[in-house]
Amino acid sequence: MKILYFAVALLFANVAISQTHQITKHNGEQLDVNFIKNENGFVYYSLNGSSEEIKISKHAVSSITNKQTKQTQKISDKIVVDSKDDYKMVTVLPQEKTIGLKQAASFTGVSTRTKGEPPIANQKQTAMRIKSKSASNGYPFVSIVEKADGKYEAVAYVY
Repeated sequence: MKILYFAVALLFANVAISQTHQITKHNGEQLDVNFIKNENGFVYYSLNGSSEEIKISKHAVSSITNKQTKQTQKISDKIVVDSKDDYKMVTVLPQEKTIGLKQAASFTGVSTRTKGEPPIANQKQTAMRIKSKSASNGYPFVSIVEKADGKYEAVAYVY
């Protein structure tokens, strides 16, 4: 009888610690994980046998599939940028929201300064120029870091 209880307990323990979800990334990579939550632009999960919480940007994740119920939850759409005309599709992300995306290129420049315009208008012009440059190279994401003296550094990301 003890062996039967032990076998049943082992069976349920194995189900409880096994990976319950599959994360499909936009680059085609699939991860078997224990899904925790989708919050604040991140997907939180843990790996098998670990209680460490890992996060990845929601922009890198296509969908999450529950292995037991076969239910799929769409997380984000894939952004395809083909030409300079697609600059409106380029997403400007803060540096911390790029986890899971690959750094493709980085470029620097000087912010646009127009006499008599407020600083916010200058930032919008600079962001539009950076998005246009990023779109012409096919990069769907960019992170902008403003430096001193009106200079900036932009880092482009892909899936």
